[in-house]
Amino acid sequence: MNQILDVDDNYGKKEKVKKSKAPKMPKTRNSGPLEIQSIVKFFAIAILIFGVALIGTGSYSMYKGATKEVAKTKPVIYVEQTGEEEILLKVTHDKELAKITYDWNEEGATEVPVNNQKQVETSITIPTGTNTLRVCASDRNGQEIEYEKVYTVESDININLEPEGNNIKVTANGINQLQYMTYRWDDEDETRVDIEGNQIEETIEIPKGLHKLTIIVVDVNNQTETKEQEVNGVTKPKLDVTTDGKDFIINASDEQGLTRVEFIINQVDRFMIDLKAELSLEDRKQFEYAYPLNDGENKLEVTIYNESGISETFRAMFNKE
Repeated sequence: MNQILDVDDNYGKKEKVKKSKAPKMPKTRNSGPLEIQSIVKFFAIAILIFGVALIGTGSYSMYKGATKEVAKTKPVIYVEQTGEEEILLKVTHDKELAKITYDWNEEGATEVPVNNQKQVETSITIPTGTNTLRVCASDRNGQEIEYEKVYTVESDININLEPEGNNIKVTANGINQLQYMTYRWDDEDETRVDIEGNQIEETIEIPKGLHKLTIIVVDVNNQTETKEQEVNGVTKPKLDVTTDGKDFIINASDEQGLTRVEFIINQVDRFMIDLKAELSLEDRKQFEYAYPLNDGENKLEVTIYNESGISETFRAMFNKE
C-alpha cells in the first residue's frame, strides 16, 4: 500500500544557527606596562623631592647647631710656674678677648691689657706665704671663664696683719735679724720703723674709709718682704652705762647710726632692741635708754651694733639701792 508521507521542505537541509553576540563591555583605561612605568616615575620623583627637602632641613639644623656651639666657646686659660716666685699666664681664644684680670686672695684685682687680641701672655710674681690666685677672662660676647689655684712660697720673712679695734696690728718675724719696716696708706709717704731683733709688733691706726695698706720689711741681708691689704676703716660705736640706783642707763652714739642694742642681766635675762625698726637714721646716731635694776646685785653686759656691723660691749656690776 502506497503511503504518502508529509515531509517538511527543509528536511535534509542544514539549519543555520544564528550566533548571538557577546554583550559589549564598557571601555576601561589601559593598565598595561606603560601605565605602571608612569606610576613608578611619579613616586620616584616625589621621593626624590622629599629626600632633598629632608636633607636640606637637616643641613640647616646642623648649621644652626654649629653656629650655636661656636657662639658658646669660651677663652682658655693656661698657667705655668716658670720659677720659684713667677708664673706665666696665657689666655687664648678663637675670638677677640675683652678683659683679663687676676688677683691674690681676692684683694685688689689687676687688669691685663688685651688690645683686642685673641692671645695674651703676662708674667705674675707669686707672693710669699700661702696665697690663692684667681684669674678671670671674658670675650666680647660675654662668655667668661675663671681659674683658681693655691700657691705656697717659703720666705725668710713673714708678715701678719690682724684687726684690733680701730687699729691694725702688724706682726713680722724673720730667720735673720730684721733691719727695718715701712708702711704707708695708699700713695702717701712711708713711715719707717727701725727693728732690733728677729721680730716686731706695731699697731697702726686705720683711717676712715677704704684704703690700701702696704707693709715692707727688710732684714740685715737686704731680703725684702712686702704685704698689701685693703682695709675698711670704721669707727667703733661709743657706749657708756651708768646707774641712778634704781635703773641702769645706756648712753650710746655712732656716726653711721646704731642698729640694735642687746643686754643681759645676771646671765639669765636677755633683751634685744631693734633700733632700725623703731627709730629713723638720724635718731639712731644718739641713743639713751633706761631699764630697772633687779633687787640685789646686777651683773650687766650691754652690746651695741652700728650699720657696718661693728660692735662695742660694756660690762659692769650694779646694786639696786
